[in-house]
Amino acid sequence: MTGRGGEGSIRMPHAEPPAPGTATEVAEGILWMRLPLPMALDHVNVYALDEGADGWTIIDTGLDSHKTRAIWEVVLSGPLGGRPVTRVIVTHHHPDHIGLAGWFQGRGATLHTTRTAWLFTRMLVLDVQDRPNAETIAFWKSAGMDRAILAAREAERPFNFADCVHPLPLGYQRLTDGTAIRMGGRDWLVRCGDGHAPEHATFWARDDSLVIGGDQLLPGISANIGVYPTEPDANPLDEWIASCAAFVPHARTSQLVLPGHKLPFTGLPTRLLQMIDNHEGALDRLRNHLETPRTAAECFAPLFKRSIGAAEYGLALVEAVAHLNYLRHAGQAVRKRREDGAWLWRKVE
Repeated sequence: MTGRGGEGSIRMPHAEPPAPGTATEVAEGILWMRLPLPMALDHVNVYALDEGADGWTIIDTGLDSHKTRAIWEVVLSGPLGGRPVTRVIVTHHHPDHIGLAGWFQGRGATLHTTRTAWLFTRMLVLDVQDRPNAETIAFWKSAGMDRAILAAREAERPFNFADCVHPLPLGYQRLTDGTAIRMGGRDWLVRCGDGHAPEHATFWARDDSLVIGGDQLLPGISANIGVYPTEPDANPLDEWIASCAAFVPHARTSQLVLPGHKLPFTGLPTRLLQMIDNHEGALDRLRNHLETPRTAAECFAPLFKRSIGAAEYGLALVEAVAHLNYLRHAGQAVRKRREDGAWLWRKVE
C-alpha cells in the first residue's frame, strides 16, 4: 500500500546504483558504494565520508566474505584514493552491516556503534551451532512451521554469525541516542530506533539536509520485523511503529536519506507515514484472518499478499510471529497450545 501522502512526494535522485568497486558522490564529501549479498535482497549500501588528510569514515561494511573483501580492496585503492579508513560507524548488528567491522579494526580503524549492537555481535559470533538447538526447534514448532521444512532444518547446519561476521576485538566507541558526532565535515545527531534491530542508529545532519538511515529508513521495501527464539514473547512491531512516529517531527521533504538498501531518496515524512500505515493495514487484515484459529505459519497470506517461497520462509515466519505478538500485547488476540506444540491464535471479539 502507498500510505498517507502517496508515492508522489518520494523521489530518487539517482536512477542507478554504483557498480561494484565504484562509488557515486551523493553529497559533497560523501561516497555511496554497493556490496553484494547472497540472498533475495542482493545488496547492501555502504558510505564513505571524507575526513581530509586523516582518511575516511565508513558507514557499515557488508558481509565478511572473500568477495566483499576483494571489492573493498578495489574501493580503497580506487575511489578512496589509497587513504586509510580510520573510523567505522555501524548502524546495527545485522551481518550485512557489521560483518567486516572487525576486519577494518585490524587494519587500524576505530569502531563506533551502539552498545546493544556491539554486545549482540560479540555474543552471536561465539554462538556457533552445528545443528539447531532445542529452544530453536521448539520455537519453530510453536509457530506451526511446515513439517517438511522443519524436518529439513532439524538435520542441517543453521546460519551462524561466525560464517560471515569477522570477530570484533575488544574496544569500541559507544553511540547513544541524542548525542552528536562529527563526520565528513558535518555535525550529525544520533537518533536510535527499534523494531528491526535494537538500538539501531540513524544520523541526521544538523546543518544540511542529509539523513543516514541504515535499515530504519528504507524506500519501497519494509525492513523485516521479526521475533526469534532468544525472546519469543517480544513485541518489536510496537517498537518499530513507535520509532517511525518519533522520527516524524524531525523529517523534512527536502532531506536526502541514505538508506541501507535500495536507492537514496527524498520525501521522508511521507515514507515514515507509509511504513506505519503498511503495518497497520497488515494488522487489520490479520485480525480478520484470525476469526478462524490459525498458526503463525498460516498467516502469511494476509500479511504479505503474495506467495512465500523457501528462501523467504524463515523471515516470513518470524515476521508473522511479530504481528501476532503485537495483537496479543494489545489484547486483540489470544493463543492456545495445540497438541503438536503449535500456538493457535484467534481474534478477541
